Amino acid sequence: MLKQWIKSLSIYADKRMLAMLGLGFSSGFPLLLVAGTLSLWLKDSGLSYTLIGAFALVKTPYSFKWVWAPLIDHVKIPLLWRIGRRRSWALLTQICLMLSIFYMSTLHPSPENWHLFAAVTVVVVFCSASQDIVLDSLRIDSFENKEQGAGSAIFVLGYRIGMIFSGAFALMLADYLSWNQVYAIMSCGAIIGIVTVLFCREPQKDQNFKEDEDEHLTFYPRLCRFMKHSVIEPFADFMSRNKWYLILIFILLYRLSDDYKGLMSNVFYVDMGFTKAQIGYITKIYGMLATIFGGIIGGIVVGRKGLRYCLFLACVLQGVTNLVYIGQYFAGNNIYMLSATICADNLAGGMATTALVAYLSSLCSVAYTATQYALLSSLMSLGRDVISSTSGYAAEYLSWPLFFLLASALVLPALGLLWYMIKNKLISD
Repeated sequence: MLKQWIKSLSIYADKRMLAMLGLGFSSGFPLLLVAGTLSLWLKDSGLSYTLIGAFALVKTPYSFKWVWAPLIDHVKIPLLWRIGRRRSWALLTQICLMLSIFYMSTLHPSPENWHLFAAVTVVVVFCSASQDIVLDSLRIDSFENKEQGAGSAIFVLGYRIGMIFSGAFALMLADYLSWNQVYAIMSCGAIIGIVTVLFCREPQKDQNFKEDEDEHLTFYPRLCRFMKHSVIEPFADFMSRNKWYLILIFILLYRLSDDYKGLMSNVFYVDMGFTKAQIGYITKIYGMLATIFGGIIGGIVVGRKGLRYCLFLACVLQGVTNLVYIGQYFAGNNIYMLSATICADNLAGGMATTALVAYLSSLCSVAYTATQYALLSSLMSLGRDVISSTSGYAAEYLSWPLFFLLASALVLPALGLLWYMIKNKLISD
């Protein structure tokens, strides 16, 4: 038994994991800059709860990145394409991301003049979503099917470290610097991804990938060929799966419970009387460590017990741990209760993320990795970015206990659908 566990853990010593750590960081750090951390900047700027919640809509490019994913899958970038099919796109998107966050740091949101700020935030999200398309492709193409769980776990580990940078570190800086200065510093986070891309290798699958495009075709025939191979075939390939529509609905629902309460959680902590430093230290250090630990556990559970078991267990835990926030409300400004609440919630969230990412990765074909994964992960983002935009309204007109009860109940549709899919063998290990 011990030898089997050691063999399961040996994959984490692979040198590819170091690249996954850096790429995960680059993918993770922008998210809180347009979500939780941003919500505190907006609150300090005097925006209402309803408007803070509505700011979730600026993240809709995450939900529709599948639209331009075919371009990233097949279009060559002049000059840069020589460093590799995936790496060239990764480098370009990371440079654009750094510049857009820096420009965002020069603006000032306010109740009267938030429109330009929101527009620039959309640009940041577009660059981040484009980066996610290519980094997810790099990750998936770097591993075989049995290695996807471990690769996903380390990528998520880097992702969570990136969120510590834009969460805990940013909030601690905000106690001493202006929000504009904080975001200027945050833009430097893209350097980690740039360095990683420059030093990592193009996956062997992508080195061997051959385009069958005829370079001598005129514009219209080439456009038709592009639409066929880059748009129609990836979607047709996915829709050939048995009851593919249930897969899409399941992905949409699986993380909805956690995502619904996530946008307003920092606002809740402030209402409970916690300072930015306390929020940063407890929620983003202890909480992220719990998420990382949960992600690693998720990777191990997928490898030992199977994907279906991990998906079901993590789904139940998401609903249960969201109820702990009600206990936090009645405990009030209790730092020990906050630590317990955040650690329990993030442990479950880490397991759920690893399980879902491993599941999405298993659904993709090599030739259409970017397009298919972008479609699937976009649905995962849709609940977070569109449906969750109503969370500010719910928090403003419901009590906090009722709000968290509502968020917890949102796990039930996903749990019921998961049970059906497992029973009918629509999810395999």
